[in-house]
Amino acid sequence: MIPARYAATRFPGKLMQDLNGKTVITRTYESALKTGLFEDVFVVTDSQIIYDEIIAQGGKAILSKTEHECGSDRIAEAVKDMDIDIVVNVQGDEPFTSKSSLEKVLKVFYGSDARQIDLASLMTPLHEKEEIENPNNVKVIVNQNNFALYFSRSPIPYHRDKEVEVTYYKHIGIYAFRKQAILDFYQLPMLTLEASEKIECIRYLEYGKNIKMVESEPMGVGIDTPEDLEKAKQILNKRGA
Repeated sequence: MIPARYAATRFPGKLMQDLNGKTVITRTYESALKTGLFEDVFVVTDSQIIYDEIIAQGGKAILSKTEHECGSDRIAEAVKDMDIDIVVNVQGDEPFTSKSSLEKVLKVFYGSDARQIDLASLMTPLHEKEEIENPNNVKVIVNQNNFALYFSRSPIPYHRDKEVEVTYYKHIGIYAFRKQAILDFYQLPMLTLEASEKIECIRYLEYGKNIKMVESEPMGVGIDTPEDLEKAKQILNKRGA
């Protein structure tokens, strides 16, 4: 499931921007489809424009019946009556989604601690000070078993003791949910921390759900700003795509 909202706050209409001859949302959809990992791939959207774009490209799309605050709510409505076990959420602004990353996030449901996992997601190390301090990069801290402790737009942890070596991790917006976890999420009201940070996965933590984090390689560029779009174009130019 690829949740796709037209009216993005930081970059309105970004999913319909041209990315070397195809829209951002079409490239994201095609990347997820090409992995061959899924029984079905859908774009779930509140926008007739995005819906029509995916259908015109021969893809599958679902038009949300009601207004939603976040992508998880949008997906929950769409999968409610589907006969499925695991739902994967690929953000609509991630056109460089890779098969290897998706395989990693799915693999945890077959691991030794699988029964403890309500959902799984990806993280990748951040090294540059500018990237660590950028509020568009959501950071995550984990326990020794790689279960998420907290997500923030601020640099976490605060590096007070400079003699202690710290690795900062960026959260990559790909999730794999047990169906029941995302249906539960849909019924739970937003609380203060999620509302403050505007990070939807915090809701799972606030209600005691377990999020398994998996370290992955960077996946190119997520499209949050016009500058990101230009970076994405440069990547595709180098690939000849």
